[in-house]
Order: sequence, then C-alpha cells, then structure tokens
Amino acid sequence: MSIVVTGATGHLGRLIVTALLRNGVPATDIVAAGRKVEKLADFAEQGVRVAQIDYSEPETLAAAFAGADTLMLVSASDPGQRVPQHTAAIDAAKAAGISRIVYTSAPQADTTALILAPDHKATEELISASGLDFTILRNGWYTENYASNVEQARATGTIVSSVGDGRVASASRADYADAAAVVLAAPGHEGKVYELSGDVAWNFDDLAAAIATVVGRDVVYTPISPEDQHAALIAVGLDEGTAGFVVALEGNTRDGLLAVTSGDLARLIGRPTTPLAQGLAA
Repeated sequence: MSIVVTGATGHLGRLIVTALLRNGVPATDIVAAGRKVEKLADFAEQGVRVAQIDYSEPETLAAAFAGADTLMLVSASDPGQRVPQHTAAIDAAKAAGISRIVYTSAPQADTTALILAPDHKATEELISASGLDFTILRNGWYTENYASNVEQARATGTIVSSVGDGRVASASRADYADAAAVVLAAPGHEGKVYELSGDVAWNFDDLAAAIATVVGRDVVYTPISPEDQHAALIAVGLDEGTAGFVVALEGNTRDGLLAVTSGDLARLIGRPTTPLAQGLAA
C-alpha cells in the first residue's frame, strides 16, 4: 500500500503524514508531496519519499503519484483556484492507476450555504464521477483559525466579531489529521462521507472565556453589526473583497452553519476531540 499526501508542506498535510507514521504505516509506503520539498527534509530523513508537485504542471503529479494506491487530496488553499487544481490531481490519479481518493471537504458541502462550500461541492462531484473509490472527510472548523483572536485578546482584552450568538463546533487540526490517518490506513471507509467536527459547539462568549485562560487576563466578547465589522476591516487595511469574505463567513457562523456536532470525528479517532481551551493553548 502506498499513500500520497498532497499539501504535505501545509499545516494539515504535515500532521497527516506525522499521524500515519505514528500509527505504524511504514515510511516507505508514504509519499509526502508539496510545493517546497525543503520543508519535508525531516520526513525524508525518516524514509518517507518526498515529491515536489505543482497542480499546473501535470508531469510533477504523474511522477509523485506513480505506483501509489491511495491519494490523500488535501484541499488546495486558494479559493477560486481549487476546482482546476483538484481536477488536475484527480485526472493524474486516474492516469497513475490510483484506486482511491480521500478528500478534505467542507461541512455539508452539497447542501450548505457556507461561502467556502461551492469549490468543495464541485470537487466531490468530480471525485464521484471519476469511478475511483473515495472517502469524503467534510472537515469542520479548525480551532487554530482563531489564533488571531487570541492575539487580539492578549493585546486588548476583547474579541470583536459580527457572529452574534453563532456557535462553532471546532476541533484541532491534529484531530482531523488523526481521522484522515485512520481512514487512509484501514479498509471499510470506501464510499463514506464523514461530517467531522468537534464534540462541543461553543459561542464567542465561550471563546472569550477559553482565550482568557490562555492569555492570563480577562477577555470579553463584543458583538458588532456586519456593517460595522466591514467598516472596521477596511479601516485596518483589508481590501474590499477580503473584508466582504470575512463578513460573509461571520454571517455563516451567525446562521449556525459551523455548529454541527455529528460525533463522526470522535468516533473515527477513538477519543474525544480536543477541548477549545486546550486547542487554543497548543
């Protein structure tokens, strides 16, 4: 069995490779693929094959995927570019004789109004149409996404957002990586779609309390309107498109689109997901 992990130079991909090694998958059965192979030197020292890939250069994909059985397709990080990039990876996987794709998607990607979902929905459809076995991991929110809120609170004692009382069932990236490693290394997950999220859906008052334990000072959550948040983001230098995206995402949170707690993640990893404060501290 040979597993190719794309995005291995990124946060999640690196954690997936680490989890595979920790779970006993032989290093020689893993290909860690990313744009900057120098970041993969530690894996190479352990016997993992490393490969430089670029979705716009099919020959790099062909070389990385050759002889592999499973592709761990960690979703690309550029909204608007994901679909062509994922298409290139899926086509290369078929050409290389890969038999299974595991893909990191978005919560309820086929039905949600989440602003990030369309690229993931399209990718899921491409994978389904490929004829290959597949497993879809619909990753919920990462606790690490709130690192900037930790720093804001450390400096000011407050976090400001337009999410209202919206809740988020976040988990640490390591939790999602552990789930991916389980699916990659064990049979029986073919054709499955997992809705992965943390065990607890928390609101921003809970976030403020958790951050307070990390930074060692009182922290309060200050809710503001979407209009005021947009203006504040523009004032600190964000461009119109980025500010609009952030406000739309906060609206999705306010509407409860990140609050699903299916229990799938804890069941896959065989333990509770990492609590919010612990994940923030890490």
